[in-house]
Amino acid sequence: MAICYSMEESGTSGVGNNNRNRAPITSIAQDHLVTILLLLPSDSILSFAMTCKRFRALIFSDTLWESICRRDWGLKSVDALKSSDLHFQQQQQLPWMRLYKQVFRLGSVSCHNLTYPDSELLVPRPRASHSLNFVSDCLVLFGGGCEGGRHLDDTWVSFIGKGFQKMPKWQKVNSGIPSGRFGHTCVVMVVQNDTWVGQVACHETSVITLSWKLLDLQSVAPPSRGAHAACSVDDSLCYGAWREILTYPSPPARSGHSLTCIGGRSIVLFGGRGLGYEVLNDVWVLDRLEGYDKWAQIPYELPKIPEGVSLPRVGHSATPIVGKDDFWVLDVSAIPSISVQPSTLNSSGLLAKMWKKFEAKGHKPNCRSFHQACADPSGRYLYVFGGMIDRLVQAAESPDLSFDRNFSCGAFA
Repeated sequence: MAICYSMEESGTSGVGNNNRNRAPITSIAQDHLVTILLLLPSDSILSFAMTCKRFRALIFSDTLWESICRRDWGLKSVDALKSSDLHFQQQQQLPWMRLYKQVFRLGSVSCHNLTYPDSELLVPRPRASHSLNFVSDCLVLFGGGCEGGRHLDDTWVSFIGKGFQKMPKWQKVNSGIPSGRFGHTCVVMVVQNDTWVGQVACHETSVITLSWKLLDLQSVAPPSRGAHAACSVDDSLCYGAWREILTYPSPPARSGHSLTCIGGRSIVLFGGRGLGYEVLNDVWVLDRLEGYDKWAQIPYELPKIPEGVSLPRVGHSATPIVGKDDFWVLDVSAIPSISVQPSTLNSSGLLAKMWKKFEAKGHKPNCRSFHQACADPSGRYLYVFGGMIDRLVQAAESPDLSFDRNFSCGAFA
């Protein structure tokens, strides 16, 4: 750690001697010092403030912590927070240092039920294996499966805006295409979705329209499949062709798993059902390093979890939230670079705290699978719709599966 002042046992005085008595760090321009500080982890930045009191005003300024939030949370989350209702509630610059502390200590999620049975509002019918995306301040729901194994081809849109809506209004959009399906994927890329590209437009008359068009991806395409996973690595939409990633080692075949992009270049795979119908709980990371792709399995120790709760799962959801019936959080900051030697990754005790469980406060969502979840651009609100839930018909009968129609939201910050 650098020391702010260097003291010399010399009785001489003068400008030249005073310059020699100053530590080099005090001569660094403030913007250059900020650049250096942003290379340090947050705890080291706070330690620097305790050591060098001259810079405490800089270290505890919200301007610096806004830059730290941009570094750790990403530009999208910070820009979305600045344009959200949270900014207007403050009527001034957001308290970035306090927000950072809240996210760092985050251990619970406030859950709200957004479904009102007695309401006359039009709502989507219960379903599972559908898609749910946040596009242009709107939630877009498409397709899925319903009672009797029928697939749905309807599209629903709900305008959410920059904040949180306690009673969102759904509008059914008659787009006509694509055809009905379930077990599909839909990925947001800027304001568009992949394979079928859809664009949402909100008009002054409060009418929301959605237009789709089919992408021409040439003759090479993945085989038909369902219960797969997809995510977008960046925001560039390329009208090119499919390319298979061939690398060894790679995750074994599975369905009902999740793929989540982190850091703009890495993809985290978790869980699913294997070829032997076993339920998996392994974590793999696909990292795009200097033009080539590489899979690496991330070992971890199972945490002490409550009796009756199982971490291995299938048909779950995995969504990035700000910074990072039950909510399990994978601390992606605990995942090392896959360039680390495997012998180091397998060392005893590594990543023991990679998983932690969030406490759900307020509304308690039912246990479910093959639902869909998505977060708003700020990462503060997580929206969950539909899925399959256990239903006990009679006390003497075995549990049955039914479709859930509840629409829930979890607030993280």
